Amino acid sequence: MELNRLDTEQHNPRTQHIDAMTTLEMVTVINEEDHRCAEAVKAVLPEIAQVIDTVYRQLKKGGRLFYCGAGTSGRLGVLDAAECPPTYGVDPGLVVALIAGGESAFTRAIEGAEDSRELGAEDLKKHGFSADDALVGIAASGRTPYVIGAMQYAREAGAPVAALTCCRDSEMSRYADVTIAPIPGPEVVTGSSRMKSGTCQKLVLNLISTCVMIKMGKVYGNLMVDVKATNEKLVHRAVSIVRSAADVDEATARAALDRCGWSCKTAIVMILLGLDAQAAQAALDSAEGHIARAIGQEAR
Repeated sequence: MELNRLDTEQHNPRTQHIDAMTTLEMVTVINEEDHRCAEAVKAVLPEIAQVIDTVYRQLKKGGRLFYCGAGTSGRLGVLDAAECPPTYGVDPGLVVALIAGGESAFTRAIEGAEDSRELGAEDLKKHGFSADDALVGIAASGRTPYVIGAMQYAREAGAPVAALTCCRDSEMSRYADVTIAPIPGPEVVTGSSRMKSGTCQKLVLNLISTCVMIKMGKVYGNLMVDVKATNEKLVHRAVSIVRSAADVDEATARAALDRCGWSCKTAIVMILLGLDAQAAQAALDSAEGHIARAIGQEAR
Protein backbone atom coordinates (compact mmCIF):
# COMPACT_ATOMS: atom_id res chain seq x y z
CA MET A 1 0.00 0.00 0.00
CA GLU A 2 1.30 3.46 -0.89
CA LEU A 3 2.33 5.61 2.07
CA ASN A 4 -0.22 8.35 1.42
CA ARG A 5 -3.06 5.82 1.54
CA LEU A 6 -2.27 4.56 5.05
CA ASP A 7 -4.63 5.43 7.92
CA THR A 8 -1.68 6.87 9.85
CA GLU A 9 -0.81 9.28 7.01
CA GLN A 10 -4.18 10.96 6.50
CA HIS A 11 -4.78 14.66 7.17
CA ASN A 12 -6.85 15.64 10.20
CA PRO A 13 -9.37 18.39 9.34
CA ARG A 14 -9.83 19.18 13.02
CA THR A 15 -6.21 20.28 13.39
CA GLN A 16 -5.45 21.80 10.01
CA HIS A 17 -4.97 25.24 11.60
CA ILE A 18 -3.24 24.10 14.78
CA ASP A 19 -0.23 26.27 13.98
CA ALA A 20 -2.44 29.36 14.39
CA MET A 21 -3.98 28.29 17.70
CA THR A 22 -3.20 29.58 21.15
CA THR A 23 -1.40 27.21 23.48
CA LEU A 24 -4.62 26.41 25.34
CA GLU A 25 -6.41 25.74 22.06
CA MET A 26 -3.57 23.43 20.98
CA VAL A 27 -3.63 21.32 24.12
CA THR A 28 -7.42 21.23 24.09
CA VAL A 29 -7.67 19.86 20.57
CA ILE A 30 -4.86 17.35 21.19
CA ASN A 31 -6.60 16.16 24.33
CA GLU A 32 -9.86 15.80 22.41
CA GLU A 33 -8.05 13.70 19.81
CA ASP A 34 -6.47 11.55 22.52
CA HIS A 35 -9.94 10.59 23.76
CA ARG A 36 -10.40 8.73 20.49
CA CYS A 37 -7.66 6.27 21.49
CA ALA A 38 -9.61 4.49 24.22
CA GLU A 39 -12.58 4.01 21.91
CA ALA A 40 -10.32 2.68 19.16
CA VAL A 41 -8.87 0.11 21.55
CA LYS A 42 -12.35 -0.79 22.83
CA ALA A 43 -13.32 -1.76 19.29
CA VAL A 44 -10.60 -4.44 19.14
CA LEU A 45 -10.92 -5.97 22.62
CA PRO A 46 -11.95 -9.41 21.26
CA GLU A 47 -8.72 -9.63 19.27
CA ILE A 48 -6.68 -8.46 22.26
CA ALA A 49 -8.28 -11.11 24.47
CA GLN A 50 -7.48 -13.78 21.88
CA VAL A 51 -3.82 -12.76 21.84
CA ILE A 52 -3.68 -12.72 25.65
CA ASP A 53 -5.03 -16.27 25.86
CA THR A 54 -2.55 -17.46 23.24
CA VAL A 55 0.42 -15.81 24.94
CA TYR A 56 -0.63 -17.27 28.29
CA ARG A 57 -0.76 -20.78 26.83
CA GLN A 58 2.72 -20.36 25.36
CA LEU A 59 4.19 -19.03 28.63
CA LYS A 60 2.52 -21.76 30.65
CA LYS A 61 4.33 -24.41 28.64
CA GLY A 62 7.68 -22.70 29.07
CA GLY A 63 7.74 -20.29 26.15
CA ARG A 64 8.43 -16.58 26.00
CA LEU A 65 6.67 -13.46 24.75
CA PHE A 66 8.55 -11.47 22.12
CA TYR A 67 7.78 -7.93 21.00
CA CYS A 68 9.32 -6.68 17.76
CA GLY A 69 9.18 -3.14 16.42
CA ALA A 70 11.05 -0.15 15.07
CA GLY A 71 11.15 3.48 16.16
CA THR A 72 8.36 4.48 18.51
CA SER A 73 6.70 1.07 18.18
CA GLY A 74 9.92 -0.69 19.12
CA ARG A 75 10.51 1.62 22.08
CA LEU A 76 7.02 0.95 23.41
CA GLY A 77 7.73 -2.78 23.24
CA VAL A 78 11.02 -2.30 25.10
CA LEU A 79 9.26 -0.24 27.77
CA ASP A 80 6.55 -2.83 28.34
CA ALA A 81 9.04 -5.71 28.51
CA ALA A 82 11.37 -3.84 30.88
CA GLU A 83 8.58 -3.20 33.37
CA CYS A 84 7.50 -6.83 33.73
CA PRO A 85 10.36 -8.10 35.96
CA PRO A 86 10.12 -5.44 38.70
CA THR A 87 6.33 -5.32 38.65
CA TYR A 88 5.59 -9.03 38.47
CA GLY A 89 8.81 -10.72 39.59
CA VAL A 90 9.32 -12.59 36.32
CA ASP A 91 12.67 -13.49 34.82
CA PRO A 92 13.99 -10.75 32.50
CA GLY A 93 14.07 -13.29 29.69
CA LEU A 94 10.34 -14.06 29.84
CA VAL A 95 9.24 -10.96 27.92
CA VAL A 96 11.78 -10.00 25.27
CA ALA A 97 11.65 -6.82 23.19
CA LEU A 98 13.51 -6.49 19.90
CA ILE A 99 13.97 -3.07 18.31
CA ALA A 100 15.42 -2.38 14.89
CA GLY A 101 18.94 -1.10 15.37
CA GLY A 102 19.44 -2.71 18.77
CA GLU A 103 19.61 -1.13 22.21
CA SER A 104 21.05 2.16 20.98
CA ALA A 105 17.88 2.71 18.95
CA PHE A 106 15.95 3.18 22.17
CA THR A 107 17.42 6.67 22.65
CA ARG A 108 18.24 7.73 19.10
CA ALA A 109 17.07 6.96 15.59
CA ILE A 110 19.10 4.37 13.70
CA GLU A 111 18.46 5.23 10.08
CA GLY A 112 17.73 2.33 7.76
CA ALA A 113 17.63 -0.35 10.45
CA GLU A 114 13.91 -0.91 10.00
CA ASP A 115 14.19 -1.51 6.26
CA SER A 116 15.65 -5.03 6.45
CA ARG A 117 13.49 -8.13 6.75
CA GLU A 118 16.64 -10.18 7.23
CA LEU A 119 17.59 -8.25 10.38
CA GLY A 120 14.21 -8.97 11.95
CA ALA A 121 14.57 -12.68 11.34
CA GLU A 122 18.20 -12.66 12.47
CA ASP A 123 17.38 -10.96 15.77
CA LEU A 124 14.79 -13.64 16.58
CA LYS A 125 17.23 -16.35 15.59
CA LYS A 126 19.87 -14.93 17.97
CA HIS A 127 17.43 -15.38 20.85
CA GLY A 128 16.69 -18.99 19.98
CA PHE A 129 13.08 -18.25 19.07
CA SER A 130 11.04 -21.44 18.75
CA ALA A 131 7.52 -22.80 18.34
CA ASP A 132 7.04 -22.56 22.11
CA ASP A 133 7.33 -18.76 22.00
CA ALA A 134 4.89 -16.07 20.85
CA LEU A 135 5.56 -12.93 18.81
CA VAL A 136 3.73 -9.62 18.71
CA GLY A 137 4.89 -7.52 15.78
CA ILE A 138 4.36 -3.79 16.39
CA ALA A 139 4.23 -1.14 13.67
CA ALA A 140 1.75 1.72 13.39
CA SER A 141 1.95 1.64 9.59
CA GLY A 142 1.67 -2.15 9.40
CA ARG A 143 4.38 -2.31 6.75
CA THR A 144 7.80 -2.14 8.48
CA PRO A 145 10.15 -4.66 6.80
CA TYR A 146 12.12 -5.43 10.00
CA VAL A 147 8.90 -6.43 11.77
CA ILE A 148 7.53 -8.38 8.82
CA GLY A 149 10.79 -10.32 8.57
CA ALA A 150 10.52 -11.31 12.22
CA MET A 151 6.86 -12.28 11.83
CA GLN A 152 7.62 -14.42 8.78
CA TYR A 153 10.43 -16.18 10.65
CA ALA A 154 8.17 -16.81 13.65
CA ARG A 155 5.44 -18.30 11.46
CA GLU A 156 7.94 -20.60 9.78
CA ALA A 157 9.09 -21.70 13.25
CA GLY A 158 5.52 -22.72 14.04
CA ALA A 159 4.92 -20.08 16.73
CA PRO A 160 1.75 -17.98 17.14
CA VAL A 161 2.11 -14.49 15.68
CA ALA A 162 0.09 -11.33 16.33
CA ALA A 163 0.22 -7.96 14.60
CA LEU A 164 -0.33 -4.67 16.41
CA THR A 165 -0.90 -1.86 13.93
CA CYS A 166 -3.06 1.22 13.46
CA CYS A 167 -3.88 0.67 9.79
CA ARG A 168 -6.59 -1.40 8.18
CA ASP A 169 -5.71 -4.28 5.89
CA SER A 170 -2.00 -3.92 6.57
CA GLU A 171 0.74 -6.02 5.03
CA MET A 172 1.60 -7.28 8.54
CA SER A 173 -1.83 -8.86 8.85
CA ARG A 174 -0.87 -11.37 6.15
CA TYR A 175 1.76 -12.82 8.48
CA ALA A 176 -0.35 -12.79 11.64
CA ASP A 177 -2.72 -15.28 13.21
CA VAL A 178 -4.49 -12.36 14.87
CA THR A 179 -4.32 -8.67 13.96
CA ILE A 180 -5.01 -6.00 16.56
CA ALA A 181 -5.73 -2.78 14.65
CA PRO A 182 -7.12 0.09 16.70
CA ILE A 183 -7.86 3.00 14.34
CA PRO A 184 -7.82 6.32 16.25
CA GLY A 185 -8.07 8.46 13.11
CA PRO A 186 -5.58 10.87 11.52
CA GLU A 187 -2.85 12.24 13.73
CA VAL A 188 -2.87 15.79 15.08
CA VAL A 189 0.36 16.37 13.18
CA THR A 190 0.06 14.46 9.91
CA GLY A 191 2.03 11.22 10.00
CA SER A 192 3.30 11.67 13.57
CA SER A 193 2.39 8.17 14.68
CA ARG A 194 4.12 8.62 18.04
CA MET A 195 0.93 10.46 19.07
CA LYS A 196 -2.46 8.72 18.86
CA SER A 197 -1.11 5.58 17.23
CA GLY A 198 1.59 5.33 19.88
CA THR A 199 -0.97 5.87 22.62
CA CYS A 200 -3.14 3.07 21.22
CA GLN A 201 -0.15 0.75 21.05
CA LYS A 202 0.79 1.54 24.63
CA LEU A 203 -2.75 0.84 25.80
CA VAL A 204 -2.82 -2.49 23.98
CA LEU A 205 0.60 -3.57 25.28
CA ASN A 206 -0.51 -2.69 28.83
CA LEU A 207 -3.54 -4.93 28.36
CA ILE A 208 -1.54 -7.83 26.97
CA SER A 209 1.21 -7.93 29.60
CA THR A 210 -1.05 -7.08 32.55
CA CYS A 211 -3.72 -9.66 31.74
CA VAL A 212 -1.16 -12.37 30.99
CA MET A 213 0.49 -11.74 34.35
CA ILE A 214 -2.87 -11.85 36.13
CA LYS A 215 -3.60 -15.21 34.51
CA MET A 216 -0.17 -16.44 35.65
CA GLY A 217 -1.04 -15.74 39.29
CA LYS A 218 1.05 -12.58 39.63
CA VAL A 219 -1.94 -10.68 41.02
CA TYR A 220 -4.11 -11.50 44.04
CA GLY A 221 -7.28 -9.44 44.17
CA ASN A 222 -5.79 -6.39 42.50
CA LEU A 223 -2.45 -6.53 44.32
CA MET A 224 0.87 -7.11 42.50
CA VAL A 225 1.91 -9.89 44.86
CA ASP A 226 5.07 -10.89 42.99
CA VAL A 227 6.68 -7.45 43.19
CA LYS A 228 10.39 -7.54 44.04
CA ALA A 229 11.42 -5.40 47.04
CA THR A 230 14.56 -4.07 45.37
CA ASN A 231 14.49 -0.52 46.76
CA GLU A 232 13.01 1.40 49.68
CA LYS A 233 9.81 2.29 47.84
CA LEU A 234 9.21 -1.33 46.87
CA VAL A 235 9.97 -2.54 50.42
CA HIS A 236 7.17 -0.28 51.67
CA ARG A 237 4.93 -1.51 48.84
CA ALA A 238 5.60 -5.15 49.75
CA VAL A 239 4.66 -4.48 53.37
CA SER A 240 1.52 -2.65 52.27
CA ILE A 241 0.54 -5.53 49.95
CA VAL A 242 0.87 -8.14 52.69
CA ARG A 243 -0.99 -5.96 55.18
CA SER A 244 -3.86 -5.45 52.74
CA ALA A 245 -4.09 -9.07 51.53
CA ALA A 246 -3.81 -10.67 54.95
CA ASP A 247 -5.47 -7.89 56.99
CA VAL A 248 -2.62 -7.60 59.51
CA ASP A 249 -0.59 -4.79 61.03
CA GLU A 250 2.80 -3.63 59.76
CA ALA A 251 4.82 -5.55 62.34
CA THR A 252 3.12 -8.84 61.47
CA ALA A 253 3.57 -8.24 57.76
CA ARG A 254 7.28 -7.40 58.14
CA ALA A 255 7.89 -10.41 60.37
CA ALA A 256 6.34 -12.77 57.83
CA LEU A 257 8.27 -11.20 54.98
CA ASP A 258 11.51 -11.53 56.93
CA ARG A 259 10.88 -15.24 57.47
CA CYS A 260 10.32 -16.00 53.78
CA GLY A 261 12.91 -13.88 52.04
CA TRP A 262 10.50 -11.03 51.27
CA SER A 263 8.17 -12.96 49.00
CA CYS A 264 4.78 -11.28 49.29
CA LYS A 265 2.93 -14.35 48.04
CA THR A 266 4.60 -16.68 50.51
CA ALA A 267 4.09 -14.25 53.40
CA ILE A 268 0.38 -13.88 52.59
CA VAL A 269 -0.18 -17.64 52.50
CA MET A 270 1.84 -18.08 55.71
CA ILE A 271 -0.38 -15.63 57.55
CA LEU A 272 -3.72 -16.68 56.09
CA LEU A 273 -3.14 -20.41 56.62
CA GLY A 274 -0.89 -20.33 59.69
CA LEU A 275 1.96 -22.11 57.89
CA ASP A 276 5.72 -21.77 58.02
CA ALA A 277 7.56 -20.47 54.97
CA GLN A 278 8.39 -23.89 53.55
CA ALA A 279 4.83 -25.20 53.80
CA ALA A 280 3.41 -21.97 52.39
CA GLN A 281 5.75 -22.17 49.41
CA ALA A 282 4.81 -25.80 48.84
CA ALA A 283 1.13 -24.82 48.82
CA LEU A 284 1.87 -22.12 46.26
CA ASP A 285 3.88 -24.49 44.10
CA SER A 286 1.04 -27.01 44.00
CA ALA A 287 -1.31 -24.18 43.00
CA GLU A 288 1.01 -22.98 40.19
CA GLY A 289 1.66 -19.77 42.11
CA HIS A 290 -1.98 -18.70 42.50
CA ILE A 291 -2.69 -17.54 46.06
CA ALA A 292 -6.45 -18.05 45.77
CA ARG A 293 -5.95 -21.66 44.65
CA ALA A 294 -3.36 -22.32 47.36
CA ILE A 295 -5.72 -21.09 50.04
CA GLY A 296 -8.58 -23.16 48.61
CA GLN A 297 -6.47 -26.31 48.38
CA GLU A 298 -5.21 -25.98 51.94
CA ALA A 299 -8.72 -25.27 53.23
CA ARG A 300 -9.90 -28.57 51.77
